[in-house]
Amino acid sequence: MARSYLAGIDIGTSGAKAIVFDLEGNPLASAYNEYGSTYPRPAWVEQDATLIVEKTMLSMREAIGRSGVEASGIAAVSLSAQRCCAIFLDDKENLIRPMISWQDNRPVDEVAEIVRLVPEAEYYRRTGFPNSTTWLLGKLLWVRKHEPETWKRTARVVQMHDFFLRALGAEDYFVDHNDAGFFGFFDSTACEWDRDLLRTFDIPERILPLPRASASPAGLVSAKGSERSGLVRGTKIAIGAGDQCAGSLGAGVVTKGTLSISMGTAGAVTALLEKPYRDPNGRIMVTNHSERGRWLLEGYQAAAASVFRWFKEELSGPETARAAADGSNAYDLICERAKGVPAGAKGLVFLPYLAGAATPRYDSDARGVLAGLTFAHDRACIARAIMEGITMDMRDMMVAIRAAGASVDTVRLLGGPTKSELWNQIQADVYGATVQTLKIGDATVLGAAIMGGVGAGIFPSLAEGAQAMARVDRTYEPDPVNARLYDELYEAWTAAYVGLSGSGAFTRISALQRR
Repeated sequence: MARSYLAGIDIGTSGAKAIVFDLEGNPLASAYNEYGSTYPRPAWVEQDATLIVEKTMLSMREAIGRSGVEASGIAAVSLSAQRCCAIFLDDKENLIRPMISWQDNRPVDEVAEIVRLVPEAEYYRRTGFPNSTTWLLGKLLWVRKHEPETWKRTARVVQMHDFFLRALGAEDYFVDHNDAGFFGFFDSTACEWDRDLLRTFDIPERILPLPRASASPAGLVSAKGSERSGLVRGTKIAIGAGDQCAGSLGAGVVTKGTLSISMGTAGAVTALLEKPYRDPNGRIMVTNHSERGRWLLEGYQAAAASVFRWFKEELSGPETARAAADGSNAYDLICERAKGVPAGAKGLVFLPYLAGAATPRYDSDARGVLAGLTFAHDRACIARAIMEGITMDMRDMMVAIRAAGASVDTVRLLGGPTKSELWNQIQADVYGATVQTLKIGDATVLGAAIMGGVGAGIFPSLAEGAQAMARVDRTYEPDPVNARLYDELYEAWTAAYVGLSGSGAFTRISALQRR
């Protein structure tokens, strides 16, 4: 049977999705299964990596079952996964402790230790990453200091991409070049571990996964992997990429001037680079593109659509109850109410830092703030302010990316919020730029399938695979009046952060929460 289909998987922070595509990028069927996180202490976030693998395998099985496609017709499978998650394995490849999430901000003291050993400017020059609690280096140092028995038993430290591919049947623990950067000691130009940094921080290379280019072969689906995933034994496994890197590929970010903005559990902005540039201000990540010999300028948001989900679950009881009663969608109901609120939410300013501030401020002490409340405001105003505040944080990243020298002609939007026409228009107005949605909103899964297509030899390059499978759906132009209003709101939004941060309010609040 001709192998005319591709399987793509995205392992997110709150759920795993699998889709079976034809070679023109049309989804034949999908499946999604959720899982959760645990929060042992404020700023600590952990997950069960074994459960995530189980739910991801289930999603793949269900997608194949719903597609009507014979599994033997699937040429390859590849993966997009949440990045910067620390999985500690013993010498029998068993989990030693729960996975430490990318959202976890516990290694505050370790980040200070990193600065003592390698000055911030030098660290950024070498890695392309500003020093942060998010990257795995700080988390490894934290485990070594606070859980010495865990560290003593550790034979491998891998990320979710590497862990899942191994469960499918990969020959070893392989990390793609984009994901490798998030360890915090990877040379993205030479595409290898920075051995000087490994020596400085006393990290043995033998415990690390093997860096490989995206779309390169990882092995074949094993008998056990076949039983769990529904894929045929012997199906090609192609090395994938970190979620935002895969998403930028699925959005067609393969030429200069195109920028992608993704709002999932986290948020991200990516712009293509043709050389491993460094931001003079040291605020924007420089990572590997999925295509070797290209790079990405990246900014990330620690909490994006997850903030809106928090609002739905904690503060939108009427909409949630109505949705449960009549089968409607609670998010649609919230957005419909927010649509009746004027741009600017009657002067409300929302800082979406429920998981700290990431690019370009890198402030783990920052917290969520709703400023400007009066008796004239209602829940609809708050809903719109939250949508606008999340988008302002994205604009903050765009400002830094433009300051770093990247050109922006077109913005491609990814993630669940693209289902809301209101939010798409808010983004066009806040950015003051043309924005586009995609036929396939699940760009991370599509990007994974494209990498599988290259790995199977169906597409000669990732750029050609993206051209064949990624297509634009709708275009939104900014409203000039709203764009000017949002310029003013952005100034107020920035001033709110600077005031709370500069006064020490965030530091004092986070210290109280850490007790």
